[in-house]
Amino acid sequence: MELDLFVQYGPALLQGFAVTVLCWIAGSLGGVVLGFVLACLYRWGPVPVRWGIYGYVELIRGTPFMIQLFLLYYGGPYVGLLLTPIQAGILSFVIYGSPYFSEIFRSGFNAIPQGQIEAARCLGMAEWRIVLRITLPQMLVPITAPLTNFFIILTKETAILSTVTVPELLFEVQSMTAETFAYVEPLLALSLFYWLMVTVTARFGAWVEARATRHLRRV
Repeated sequence: MELDLFVQYGPALLQGFAVTVLCWIAGSLGGVVLGFVLACLYRWGPVPVRWGIYGYVELIRGTPFMIQLFLLYYGGPYVGLLLTPIQAGILSFVIYGSPYFSEIFRSGFNAIPQGQIEAARCLGMAEWRIVLRITLPQMLVPITAPLTNFFIILTKETAILSTVTVPELLFEVQSMTAETFAYVEPLLALSLFYWLMVTVTARFGAWVEARATRHLRRV
C-alpha cells in the first residue's frame, strides 16, 4: 500500500468529502422539511390535495434515483431549468427524499392515540397547538429510528451524483484511480469516509432518541 498517495491526493479527497457532506446535509434537510409539509397536507388537506400528494409519493418512490437525477440535470434545460451539478444534486436529494420522509412523518402522526387528540379538542386547543404540544413530542420517539436509517441510506446515494460530474467523493476517487492506476488505496479511503458519515449519523440518531425518551418519561 502506497501511503504517499494519501498525502498527494488528500486535499482533493477532503474537498470531495466536503461536497458530499454539503449535498447530503442540504438535500436531506430540504427533504425533511418538504416531507413534513407533505405529511401535514395529506393529513389535513382537502381531498384533491391528498390525491396529488399520493401520486407524487408513488411516482418518486417508484422510480430510481439515478433516473430522477438525469431528468433534472439533463432534462431541466428543455423547460428552462438550468442548474449547476451541485445544485442539481441537492435538489434531486430534496425531491427523492421528501416522499420517504413524508411517509415516516405520516406513520408518526398515526401512532398518536386518537383519544388524546379528541380530548385536546374538547378542551378547546387549536389544531396547531395540538400538533406542537401533543403530536410532535410523542411521535419523535417512534420516527427517530426510521429517520436515522433513511439518512444513512442517503449518505450512500451521494455516490450517484458523480454521474452528473458533481465533484463529490466518488468523483475524486475515480480521478485518483484513473491517474495512478491504484485501486486499493482510493477504495479504502472511500470506504473510510462513508463509514465515518454512517457512524456519526447513527450515533446522533441514538442520542436524539435517548433524549426524547427521557423527556417523555419526565412528562
